[in-house]
Amino acid sequence: MAQRSAFLRNFARHWLKPVTLFLLVLPLVWIASQWALLLAGMEHDLGFEPVAATHHFLGQTALRILLISLAVTPFRDITRWTPILQVRRRIGLAAFWYALLHLLAYFGADLFFSLPALWEDIVERTYITFGMAALILLVPLAATSFNSMIRRLGPQRWQRLHMLVYPLAILAVTHHFFAEKGLQPGPLIHAGILALLLGWRLWTRWLPALTPRAAATSKR
Repeated sequence: MAQRSAFLRNFARHWLKPVTLFLLVLPLVWIASQWALLLAGMEHDLGFEPVAATHHFLGQTALRILLISLAVTPFRDITRWTPILQVRRRIGLAAFWYALLHLLAYFGADLFFSLPALWEDIVERTYITFGMAALILLVPLAATSFNSMIRRLGPQRWQRLHMLVYPLAILAVTHHFFAEKGLQPGPLIHAGILALLLGWRLWTRWLPALTPRAAATSKR
């Protein structure tokens, strides 16, 4: 047990952040390598519609990383391994950057950077509406994911602001559900994972916070 604890302490001190960064960059390296193969005329895994495959891959990667960021606290609660919190903001920032790349791939390759076409899609296509709403909510969270912003806002205001991650995760999962044609397993799996994470948050954080107030109200 002591050797295991020493290993975990050493890993958290020296390897946790670089390993996390490496894993977060891997999807980008993969998609870039597939485009390199495509442009070189070699066999690749992007299929017959590489542009569509690219922005779908980036969007799903953003969603999965977002769900991983939400899973950090439950993982800490279950394992009691607090160093994992050191990389939570880094994971959240990666979700933002992949979501932004997802938007740019769609905006540039599909709409040729046409703002009127983008606005038309936002208004007329339900899944685009949900996706843009999720990305808009991600912007303030990404912009304040730095120690200087925590100091400027104060811990309580910063925590309240970052509660937006829950509605934006619901929007992102809904976006993915409507974006897929037919009833696909991917969106259902993501929705199930989000439901479990929200259930954990409700059980461990929100219900205990509400219980004393409910008890106090019943005594009046």
